[in-house]
Amino acid sequence: MDVYDALADATRREIIAMLARGEKSAGDIAAKFDIAGPSVSRHLKVLRDSGVISFRAEAQSRIYKLETRKLEEADRWVRRQIEFMHARLDSLGAHLNDMKKREERGG
Repeated sequence: MDVYDALADATRREIIAMLARGEKSAGDIAAKFDIAGPSVSRHLKVLRDSGVISFRAEAQSRIYKLETRKLEEADRWVRRQIEFMHARLDSLGAHLNDMKKREERGG
């Protein structure tokens, strides 16, 4: 499972947003959702398997925290794609401006 699969689900994105504000127990995370506990557990497993979150045992609880490295890698990839798209659009804009200038000059 990679980070993009982990981010594909709205519930998992909400869990990530919760953990961005600080560590939470599995119970605290589950309490925020109107879905069965096993479903939340499956979402947490996907996030763990993708490297987006980790946990530590604390007494009877698991405390989850966000691991930013995978999200930062995804952010860099997305930014490269946006930069590439902007460069292409800039080239298209320059080409269209050149065409318009030639047309205005009658050629």
